Amino acid sequence: MKRRKLVHDYSRRGVYHITISVAAGQRQPFGRIAGRLDRPDGAGDGPHVELTAVGRMVEEELTQSIRRYYPMLEVLEYVVMPEHLHFLLVAHGDVVSQNGNATHLGHVIAGFKYGCNKRFWALTGRISLATESPGTVAGASAGAAPKAAGAGGETVLGDSVAKKRASSQGQLPPLFDKGYCDVMPVDDAQLVTQRAYIRANPRSRLLRTSNRQWLQPQRRTVDTAVSLPALRGYLQRECAQAPNEELFALLAKRLLQDNGHVACDSYGNAELLQRRLLPVVCHRADAALFPQQKARCLSEAAAGAVLVSARISRGEQEIVDAALLSGFPVIRIEDNGFPDLYHPSADRMDDCAASLLLLLTPWSYQYTSHDEAITVPFCKTMNCIAQAVCRTKDSWWKE
Repeated sequence: MKRRKLVHDYSRRGVYHITISVAAGQRQPFGRIAGRLDRPDGAGDGPHVELTAVGRMVEEELTQSIRRYYPMLEVLEYVVMPEHLHFLLVAHGDVVSQNGNATHLGHVIAGFKYGCNKRFWALTGRISLATESPGTVAGASAGAAPKAAGAGGETVLGDSVAKKRASSQGQLPPLFDKGYCDVMPVDDAQLVTQRAYIRANPRSRLLRTSNRQWLQPQRRTVDTAVSLPALRGYLQRECAQAPNEELFALLAKRLLQDNGHVACDSYGNAELLQRRLLPVVCHRADAALFPQQKARCLSEAAAGAVLVSARISRGEQEIVDAALLSGFPVIRIEDNGFPDLYHPSADRMDDCAASLLLLLTPWSYQYTSHDEAITVPFCKTMNCIAQAVCRTKDSWWKE
């Protein structure tokens, strides 16, 4: 996630969602989560971060120093979490340093880090700032030309400069981890979503810590009883063009396995698995019967059954969304694995915390780009898992 987009000029105008984490060994130096879940965001006693002196310093560098040295940059939204920070950085024009040189975003971030490092070292008694200006966001870049992309496509802009500065201070411990993550919203709707995500970070963390047994990934909690040979047989029957041996091997490599069976990680209240489970899979051949399928699914959900679906087709989306809107619990088969620091959108997390939603995935986590196509065997595999979890065929609603 720290790779830069090779075809994009990071010295040009744009909007960037930046995430920076603290260095290893720095245990939540910026603050702690406080507040009440039953209070709205923004209220004094709502979910928020109580910042330490270091956290307040980072907030000041973020909101004041960057704009001071780069007037074309604006921090549109931000949150300083106990061990990382998110911010939306808007470049209203091309990014240039005070001496007029085009400046890569990486150099801006490196300068921000170095300014924070100096003040962090001063706050912890390691150096004195008596003769130095506290905000040195421009000091690490000085308008230098950006480096080329490194091995594997990762651009290592700015960090080498910051390292040299740190070395000159006697190998003092850095406050931040190397590099940063950036995401560029592609439209206004995605920008709104990312702003909401940033604002909801304290609430999301408080939810997870208040429901620790649910709101964190649980590894290999579900045995589907599906072996790889059985899955391959299913795909040969279900796919118009079954995957060959090479393609199936690539598919199988991503699947979680335990004792010879496909296994699933979970996120949410696993007690939903103890209820009557019914798979929701919509086939093109049954398109004319969709109203009947939807009515039967929602009727069974109202009677206490839990619907299980990969929510791939439009019909599956309609049924699953209608069930959640009616307050009926749902289990979703996810199309990617859960990283260690996984947490879903605020709405989905709220549903998980309320035992309305359980997320299952048979996949190991893999970074995917937005334009990466999903294959028919991949979709069919998730439909197979939905039926295996339920121990029921997807044609049950016709009976």
